[in-house]
Amino acid sequence: MPAAAKVERILVLCVDRDDDLGMKAGINTPVLGRKENVNAAASLALRDPEEADANAMFEAVRIYDNLKKSAKGQQEEHEVATIAGSDLEGVEADRQLVAELTEVLSAFKATDVILVTDGYTDEMVLPLIESRVPVTSVRRIVIKHSKSIEETAAVFTRYMKVLVENPRYSRMVLGLPGVLLVVLGILWYANQLTYAVQALVVIVGAFLVVRGFRLDKTARNFYEWIREYSPPPFTVQIAGFSAIAGILLILVGGYLGGTAAANVANTVADPFSQVPSIIGEFLYGSTYLIAIGICVILSGRAVRWFFDRDLRLWRTIVIVVGVAWSAVIFLEASKILIDPSLYYDILVIAIVGGIPVIVSTFLTALLLRRKYSSYFKKTEKSMTDFEEN
Repeated sequence: MPAAAKVERILVLCVDRDDDLGMKAGINTPVLGRKENVNAAASLALRDPEEADANAMFEAVRIYDNLKKSAKGQQEEHEVATIAGSDLEGVEADRQLVAELTEVLSAFKATDVILVTDGYTDEMVLPLIESRVPVTSVRRIVIKHSKSIEETAAVFTRYMKVLVENPRYSRMVLGLPGVLLVVLGILWYANQLTYAVQALVVIVGAFLVVRGFRLDKTARNFYEWIREYSPPPFTVQIAGFSAIAGILLILVGGYLGGTAAANVANTVADPFSQVPSIIGEFLYGSTYLIAIGICVILSGRAVRWFFDRDLRLWRTIVIVVGVAWSAVIFLEASKILIDPSLYYDILVIAIVGGIPVIVSTFLTALLLRRKYSSYFKKTEKSMTDFEEN
C-alpha cells in the first residue's frame, strides 16, 4: 500500500515585539485562531488607528484565508496566531516571544511558519523562530503614507509629540539639554564661561553613569520599597533587636578581652612564655560581656518562641542557663591562668555545681512543657530533647 501523504501544518504567525497589543488594547497573548485575531486587531485599531501591528494582524488573517481557499483537496492544515514580546524590549522581549511561541507550537504543532511583521523587527525575531520551526515566507507590512508635505509634517509632528510626552525619551531629548543650558546660563551670569567645557563634561558623564548603571531605576525601586515597607510582626522585632544588642555586647567583650591580652603581651619580653596568662586576661576581660550577649540573643528568641507557642522555648531556656553558668566557670579558670598560685577550689565548685543546676533546669523545663502542653504547638523540627518515651 502506498504511504500516506504527510500533512503539512502551516502556521501564519504575526509578531508584536514591543507588546503594543497588551499595552494599548489590554489583550493577553498569544492570540490563537482566526476569530480571536480579528477581534484583537480590531480592538487595537480602535484604540490606535495608525498602529502598524493592527495592520500586520489583519494581513496575517488575510494570508490565512487565502491559504484555506487555495488548499482545497490538499493535505494541509492552517492556523493563525499572534505572539507578543515586552515593552521593555531587548532580552526580556525575546524571552517572552520564545515562551509564547512555545505555547503556540504546543497547541498547533506546525511544520512551517509564514512570518508576518511590521518590517522593523523581522531581523531580530526571525532567528528566534527559525531555531524552533522552519520559516518558509516572511511578509513585511509597511503602512503607506501620502507623499505630500502635509502628511509628512503630520508624521513628523506625531513623532515629535512622542519624544516630548513619553518620559522614556523626553528625559534624554529634553531633560539633558535643559540641564546643560541651565548650567551654561549660570556660568554666563557668573562670568565663569571658561569652565563651561568642564561643566558639560561632568554633567554628560554623570548622566551616562546614571543611565548606564540604571541608578535611577535602583533609586526608584528603593523608594517604592520604603513607601510600601511593612514592619515584621512584633515578636520578630523583639528577636531582631535582641540579636543586634547581643552581637554588640559580644563585639565589645571581644574587644575588651583582646585589649587586656595585648597589654600583657606588650609588657613582657617573650610573649610566648606568657601564653596562659594572655589567654587568662582575654577570658577575664571578655567572658561576662560575651556570655551576656549570647543570653540576650537567646532571650529575645525565647520571647518569640513563647508568643509563637513554639516548643523550642524550653530548649532555649536550658541553653541560656547553661551559658550563664559557663561564664562563671570560664571566669574562675581565667583567674587561675593569670595567677597559678590561686586555689582552684572555687573552680571545682563551679564545675561540680553546674551539673545539678543544668539537670534541674532541664527537668523543670520538662515538667513545665508537660503542664502547659496545650498552649504550645508542634514545630517542623521535632524536639527530641524533650520527647517522652
